[in-house]
Amino acid sequence: MVFSSLNFIFIFLPLFLFAYYVTPAAFRNSTLFAGSILFYAVGVIKQPYALFLLMVLTYLNYVFGIRLYQIHNPRKKRLFLTKVIFFDFLWLFLFKYSRHLSLPLGISFYTFQLTAYLFDIYYGRILPERDFVTFGTYISMFPKLISGPITPYEMLRRQLHSARRFLPENLAEGMKLFIRGLGLKAILANQFGSLWANVGTIGYESISTPLAWLGIYAYSFQIYFDFYGYSLMAAGLGRMLGFKLPINFMHPYLSTSMTEFWRRWHITLGQWFQTYIYIPLGGNRTGTCKWIRNLLVVWILTGIWHGTEFHFILWGFSLFVIVLTEKLLLKKLTDRYALAGHLYMAVLIPLSWMLFGISDPGSIEVYTRKLFPFFSADDAIIYVNDFWKNLNDFRFIIPAGFLFSTRFPVRFLKKIRGSVPEIFVYLAIFWASVYCIYTCHRFSGRRSDTTVLHRRFPWSRLRFHPRDPSDDLWGTWLRRSIRQRHQHPHRPDPHRPGSFRHPKYPSPHPGMHPRLSDQRKSLHLWSTTEGTLQV
Repeated sequence: MVFSSLNFIFIFLPLFLFAYYVTPAAFRNSTLFAGSILFYAVGVIKQPYALFLLMVLTYLNYVFGIRLYQIHNPRKKRLFLTKVIFFDFLWLFLFKYSRHLSLPLGISFYTFQLTAYLFDIYYGRILPERDFVTFGTYISMFPKLISGPITPYEMLRRQLHSARRFLPENLAEGMKLFIRGLGLKAILANQFGSLWANVGTIGYESISTPLAWLGIYAYSFQIYFDFYGYSLMAAGLGRMLGFKLPINFMHPYLSTSMTEFWRRWHITLGQWFQTYIYIPLGGNRTGTCKWIRNLLVVWILTGIWHGTEFHFILWGFSLFVIVLTEKLLLKKLTDRYALAGHLYMAVLIPLSWMLFGISDPGSIEVYTRKLFPFFSADDAIIYVNDFWKNLNDFRFIIPAGFLFSTRFPVRFLKKIRGSVPEIFVYLAIFWASVYCIYTCHRFSGRRSDTTVLHRRFPWSRLRFHPRDPSDDLWGTWLRRSIRQRHQHPHRPDPHRPGSFRHPKYPSPHPGMHPRLSDQRKSLHLWSTTEGTLQV
């Protein structure tokens, strides 16, 4: 279960908020802890060991924190901390980099929060939490459990021990943040993901240079609106519950250098690496050689944290080279000439995300040749119809991506804050997001290897991927009711393969929908083998 699912929006969230608000203030941590466990259990319904692992690690680190504080000998304290950190990261590496075990949800962010908690106790920044329920609430709080933000214990300590009374303004502000994040995820991120999927469907060897550039820009916007959307939804959920969670993104695509970009992108993750890796190694106060070493360690670990595949390590190393070059040569130039910095980043950002998004080294080489065909005569631009076709299909989404990566939408919402138009704007965003999510779940197949779905919307073309099996409760009931009311005798039933038989165009293959022609010249095809509908 994810924040952008119908089950979460219409079932889990209303029921949990009702239970949370009717609970006395002294017991709301218990309600939040139990709700977080339930949320996580639904998400890992096919991984029962993940919930058990979460609870065991939570209790053990609760005990480890108290024991670490009780040790006064510096040498024994350092040794104990090393053992505990090794124990926590052992589970992370076991699940994250094993090919035989599936990765539990949010284990990376979960481990980073535990590590930050233990390090803060070791350095004397905080006192260990003595109440297990409060500690479990901090670690497993469902708004930030799966995708962050990584919040230090000191940031939430007072809020965890406060009454957190119900305030209508907190609920309203939280709903606004949640709706904004939901819109970025459901309306923008998914559509840019569809464009990037089109590039992969055509094949990197067959695309033209303009489409190659359009593809990596689409992937750049997809990954941004996806992470930024979830970050806003997490902050909104936290505000509804009486917590103030940090905002993870500060318009990173407006940066003039890669150094500034990573100060604006996933801020809490960057602060974690700076606080617990870069500064303990000596930071930039240990001489030039050691400073370069510290920088290399941070960026290599950043790549390894995302995965041990070659392209993640290459991505981390390339960022190290870029940041080092900027700090030694280009920083003064980009700071002085902002326009040159923006143009520089407009090329560099999508190239860096290309290394992140393409896993195969051979495919990286092919895609790079497509981006820069003048290095090879074999990759010259011949066919550009694919570019114009995709540009036309996504002609409204692409400008929206550039617009919503700026400060203008946030300033606009602040300008109309508290007015009647603001209500209509948020209602429109919410129901448009719900419509996109519902349509995706209605027409998507159950198997992970199903054919990608197409459905034309008034503003763009959407591509739908298989839905989460945990979203069946709401979606199945709604699809079944609509199908029973509006099923046409000559319309194929998605849940009854072979049900279609057109009296004028009998299908030669059982269960296969024949080709139809209408004014839009669309192709309707029903495949029983994959259980997928293409429109």
